[in-house]
Amino acid sequence: MFAPTRGRLALAGTFAGAASRYWLAVFPLLGRELSHWRDCAHAIPDPALRRLALVTQKRQRGNLEGAAAFAVLVPRTHRARVVRAVVAFQAAYDYVDTLAEQPSLDPIANGHQLHLALLTALNPDAAHPDYYEHSSATRDNGYMRNLIDTCRFAFGALPSHASVAEHTMRCARRMVAYQSLNHGAAADTRSALATWAAALTPAGSGLRWWETAAGAASSLSVFALIAAAAQPILDVGQAAATESAYYPWVGALHVLLDSLVDHNEDITAGHHCLIDHYASTEEAANRLSTIATQAVRATETLPHRMKHATILAAMTSFYLSSPAAFTPGTAPAAQRVLQEIGTLTTPTMAVLRARRAVARTLDDAHRCADARARAARGVGPPPRFTNRRGTRRSAA
Repeated sequence: MFAPTRGRLALAGTFAGAASRYWLAVFPLLGRELSHWRDCAHAIPDPALRRLALVTQKRQRGNLEGAAAFAVLVPRTHRARVVRAVVAFQAAYDYVDTLAEQPSLDPIANGHQLHLALLTALNPDAAHPDYYEHSSATRDNGYMRNLIDTCRFAFGALPSHASVAEHTMRCARRMVAYQSLNHGAAADTRSALATWAAALTPAGSGLRWWETAAGAASSLSVFALIAAAAQPILDVGQAAATESAYYPWVGALHVLLDSLVDHNEDITAGHHCLIDHYASTEEAANRLSTIATQAVRATETLPHRMKHATILAAMTSFYLSSPAAFTPGTAPAAQRVLQEIGTLTTPTMAVLRARRAVARTLDDAHRCADARARAARGVGPPPRFTNRRGTRRSAA
């Protein structure tokens, strides 16, 4: 362990370096990818699919920014390729997840078929199945296939792709299984998902079944492995260590924090909410604190451990910078997790809270301008400002 002063200086230096790489080198690459996929979504001929693709990209932009953050781990020569791969993978994940929530005669079969996209996206040699086999809409102008092909060809071109291929596919299979089971009817979902996750729980981990399920659902392990594949030389042991660090601990914290801050929206929408499996607010706080502690320890075993610690702090702060994280039902868990993640959450919370404040201001300005335009056309009342206490978060 570092001495306190030396440790704080090292953390500050790591944060400053990662932040500068992200904003100066990664963020411009991300902007180009987002613009490209927005144009592709606009070209979808089916109006329902076009709307879903565009809404998903807008709502889940935070997911895409979080995916791109893993490019701070990689050499400059492969940074653009990693950004391209992880953004396409996350965009595909968000899109198929949105599609799986639409009405279907067989939600489980539909969820499974749609999420096969995640397996194809990591396998350069796989044939495309019919992702829309159980869906009512299919005319997407190649949008889904383009996302998948972009990811798998960028990933396949990384120098250590072969060393991580098996690990990424295992992570993706867990994600597909979770999403397939999670989109069934409520009673069936809890029973089947619980049985599957209990069997998957690592021996001696002490994880509850829904915590294991959360770890399985997270895309962070895939991003960490894609970033690792950008290293010129990577042995299988390093790939295995990366997978073990992110699954289950970092991934479980990721998805449980998402569930925590989205609790009210999930309940309103009738979605399965993992955080509801805790018996009380106190139990949720205790368990998330324990998982956060294990996530920190897991990242400490990795090469570039302080960069991974920065990513963990940024992910945590992304969720806990939301106003929804500090309501009476969520604040105890949020406070305990921030305490366990440690010093790096101070600058990341400050940055993300500032970004949320700016986003709210811009959103209010855009809504006011739209309202003025509608009023000028005689199709609505004059604009009126409101004091909003939060917005829908973009999950990671």
